[in-house]
Amino acid sequence: MRMDTREKLVSREGLHDIVEEHRRNGRKIVLANGVFDLLHAGHVRYLEAARAEGDVLVVGVNSDASTRKLKGDGRPVLTERARASLVAALAAVDYVLIFGEPNVEALLREFQPDVHAKGTDYAPDTVPERELAALLGIRITIVGDPKQHSTRDLLARLRQRTDG
Repeated sequence: MRMDTREKLVSREGLHDIVEEHRRNGRKIVLANGVFDLLHAGHVRYLEAARAEGDVLVVGVNSDASTRKLKGDGRPVLTERARASLVAALAAVDYVLIFGEPNVEALLREFQPDVHAKGTDYAPDTVPERELAALLGIRITIVGDPKQHSTRDLLARLRQRTDG
């Protein structure tokens, strides 16, 4: 049965019950995260590869405020709600949660997924949450294709075309 995209958008409180039900049924939970501003092929490949690491894929999408802190002025291009809706529309994604922290340590503590999937712009020793994940027994995996796609680069190319 296919889930409506809006049903995939969940609150932190709602996600607790969802994760617990999946756990009771023996399903492996995977957490992926990102800004996902201007969704592109690299994002899709990252999320599909993350989904392959388990049974249920939960994606944390950075809030508008945390995106501005991470990416600077002019970002995000799309609102947190729009970005979360686009991510939720992907078949590989089961649930989407908007979060305001600069990294997902709080989400790892709260939901204790089986796997924490990061993109290929990270190495195992550069994942910001690696120490906490190890402490909690959460496996970190690096997934997706080589980092050849960048929203920053795409925006720069678009600006060049409109400026020139």
